[in-house]
Amino acid sequence: MPFQSAGCNPGVEETKKAVWEWADSNGLALAPAARKKMLRTRPELWISLMFPGASQAHLDLFCQWLFWAFLVDDEFDDGPAGRDPHMCEDAIARLVDVLDGADPQGPMEHALTGLRERTCRGRSPVWIRQFRRDTVSWLWTYYAEAVERAAGQVPSRADFVKHRRDSVAMQPFLDLHEITAGIDLPESARSLPAYIALRNAVTDHSGLCNDICSFEKEAVLGYEHNAVRLIQRDRGSTLQEAVDEAGIQLARIAERVQRAEKELAEEIEAAGIDGRTRAALERCARDYRGMVRGDFDYHARAERYTRPDLVEIDRRETLSQYFAA
Repeated sequence: MPFQSAGCNPGVEETKKAVWEWADSNGLALAPAARKKMLRTRPELWISLMFPGASQAHLDLFCQWLFWAFLVDDEFDDGPAGRDPHMCEDAIARLVDVLDGADPQGPMEHALTGLRERTCRGRSPVWIRQFRRDTVSWLWTYYAEAVERAAGQVPSRADFVKHRRDSVAMQPFLDLHEITAGIDLPESARSLPAYIALRNAVTDHSGLCNDICSFEKEAVLGYEHNAVRLIQRDRGSTLQEAVDEAGIQLARIAERVQRAEKELAEEIEAAGIDGRTRAALERCARDYRGMVRGDFDYHARAERYTRPDLVEIDRRETLSQYFAA
């Protein structure tokens, strides 16, 4: 890990309290097993490591997004909605409609409406389009996985890298970074090849780090959409050999982050970008380093990843009550 830690936001404990109050106020009553899993997940820790300088208001908002996203993730990874393509399609389509302004039905959709309104208020159309595109792309990855499960298929490693870039849900949080950084990139800046490469490298690092730390837990659940598992299948290797190869790949992705930073600086010069746009791009490059490190540190600290022995297989206690209607 070549990047230094930027530390943890001092508002972490206040954010933890705020996110559970928000969940309760939105009717997101978790079953006992789901509640224990969320406590072990520690969304407030990830947010506080990713956004060490964010205001308390931004930290709280971002943590509520993450809490909501973990509820979605656990349902479609572990629960019946992720194994029934029709149920999954209906649920995702509803969430996308609500994201686009449809009237919400049920706690998850009402919570999403509130998050959307608070997040997009005052943002430019360019930013809103980016955030919408990244969030929708993440949501539909659950449907793709549900269909592959039903068909008895697993993706190739090359296809999985592209899929994981959306499914890890890092891109929407890179968008949220602009809010706390006080920037709003124009379309031209978002289109720079090195800026795109930098975001992809940051996202790829998070996805692979997550897969390395999640492999044991997901193996218990029979979940095949994991880079370590795909390496093991392709190579016919032992688990340790697959983990070792994934670790080598993780280091190479960190090198991609550094290479993209250098290329972005060159493209800024070549395009004659200056003023606020230049400062915004340089801020992204600087902060993304800390986000890579924060994500890495989180996976080494949260029991969701450090204690696979705590996995509870109880399909009755899922959130399908929110998605089955």
